[in-house]
Amino acid sequence: MSHTPDFLIVGLGNPGPEYTDTRHNVGMQVVALLAERLDASLQKVTEASARIGQARHKDVEIALAQPLTYMNRSGHAVKALIDRFALTPQALLVIVDDLHLDTGQLRLRPGGSSGGHNGVSDIARQIGTTDFPRLRIGIGKKYARGEQANYVLSPFSAQQQPLIEEARIRAGSAALCAATKGLDAAMNRYNG
Repeated sequence: MSHTPDFLIVGLGNPGPEYTDTRHNVGMQVVALLAERLDASLQKVTEASARIGQARHKDVEIALAQPLTYMNRSGHAVKALIDRFALTPQALLVIVDDLHLDTGQLRLRPGGSSGGHNGVSDIARQIGTTDFPRLRIGIGKKYARGEQANYVLSPFSAQQQPLIEEARIRAGSAALCAATKGLDAAMNRYNG
């Protein structure tokens, strides 16, 4: 980490190989793709409870992070990262799965409620505000009543795979657009 980043992109998920390909880890999956795209190596930083990488893109220094805490404790890692880099919550973009959106649909927002997402709730609690940008990626909502936990912790279906692959790539582009051109520009281009 040579330069202080201007912008921090955090992809939420659960640590451990058993969660890697689950719907709940789509945020982490996007950060992994971005790390590849920007040639940023993600290294474990114990005091931040995260894997962190850094790259320059269009004159903006961008930090990428995957919290190594479980989803409902994501706020600890995000708070540690914001403090470490001395960033405002507005210089943060949290990428997260969303059960209320159709598979592959993207929704960028400057802030607001957690929408029932435990990771987003914990971040708001730890950093003391709901005013931080987030990019939600739809994972669909085709699950039986009471099966929500099993659904989010299972892999995407064969039918969902092409949609989600495309969504991961678009989400990465949306995150880079937010970092370099601002959230409004990214919202105008990628929401819908």
